[in-house]
Amino acid sequence: MDRLTKMSTLAMVLLLLLILPRAGESQPIKVGAAINLTGPASTWGQFHAKGTQDYFRYVNEVKGGVGGRKIEVTLVDTAYKVSEAVAAVRKFAVQDKMDMIATWGAGEGMAAKPIIQRYKIPTINYSTSWEILEPPIEYMYLPFGSYRIDSEAILEYIRAIHKGKEPPRVGLLTYNNAYGRSIHKPSRDYAAKQNINIVAVEEFPPQTVDLTTELLRLQKSGVEYVFMQMLPAAIITAFRSADRIGYEPQFFGTWTSTDPDFFRMGQGIIRNRLRMQFPGGLPTDNSPGIKLLQELWKRYKTVERFDASYWEGVAVAMIMERGMVRAHEKYNNINGDTINRAMETFHQEDFGGLIPAVTYTPTDHSASSVARIVQVKEDGSYTPLTNFYTPGKEKIHLQK
Repeated sequence: MDRLTKMSTLAMVLLLLLILPRAGESQPIKVGAAINLTGPASTWGQFHAKGTQDYFRYVNEVKGGVGGRKIEVTLVDTAYKVSEAVAAVRKFAVQDKMDMIATWGAGEGMAAKPIIQRYKIPTINYSTSWEILEPPIEYMYLPFGSYRIDSEAILEYIRAIHKGKEPPRVGLLTYNNAYGRSIHKPSRDYAAKQNINIVAVEEFPPQTVDLTTELLRLQKSGVEYVFMQMLPAAIITAFRSADRIGYEPQFFGTWTSTDPDFFRMGQGIIRNRLRMQFPGGLPTDNSPGIKLLQELWKRYKTVERFDASYWEGVAVAMIMERGMVRAHEKYNNINGDTINRAMETFHQEDFGGLIPAVTYTPTDHSASSVARIVQVKEDGSYTPLTNFYTPGKEKIHLQK
């Protein structure tokens, strides 16, 4: 090869290096989501998926991705089965080489945790079961306060509204699985400190279609306030059973208490008897986060109004994107390792009021400890009943 040919070849190579993207720049940022799309309470999972997909689509189309790289989401249906979730996460880790993962239920997240930690992939769990963050916590994250916060916030609210000299009499009505039992210990622990009497705990399998027996036992125990940890269809079942026996306590639930089907099935049944802890923004707040949510549903027409399950899908995606952004800013590289390191430096990360400000450290992945109580209405709206507060640390203010 003569000198001229060599120079021409070198020039061509240099030109290609200039015009072709550097390694990794054109590769998508890969997110795997193992979500219940067809099993019990699949409406929650379906709208989680829709919210997450819509937000990442928005990031790709409007923001051009993160660091010039588009976000690619792979959904896998777990059918509310722990074994299916574990299999999906293993594939995400071993074959797909995901940069981030989302897991769904409490039991699913805890079962998948060893795989996630072995392959060192930052993972956000849609369920906020506090047990997920029992040591070791590495690579496992919650998007906002755990069910421990729900339990403390609801009991503190019950104490604030209770009339009479005797301690409020509270009963727990929950599934008999990891999700349902996640309120048992924190409720008992907090009640013991706050002069609240938990007089009964009733558990039942998720497949149960009649809760008359459980409600009768709560009624006979003199329970004035029923704190539920179950998904929306079961709450409708509880209301029907309470009506059947003429039982009228005040019902409370965690933020997972409603989904679109809940309001469709609950006409004439919900009435004004459900209050829940909800840590997110609401349309009445008119916050930047809510305006973004409204822009998403106008742009993609996935939902037509505020919905708590869609809201969380968007919130989880926003936290994931923020981890990618911070990784790009700090390390000029976006992968599981840099995202995880970046997330552990989050300090009061602001999401426009869609969720409380998020803080993560190497020893705490719980995001926040802020709560508020809202009234659930049959028309699908939510009315704040309190300020945002940290149970046990900040004073609760009742709103009229």
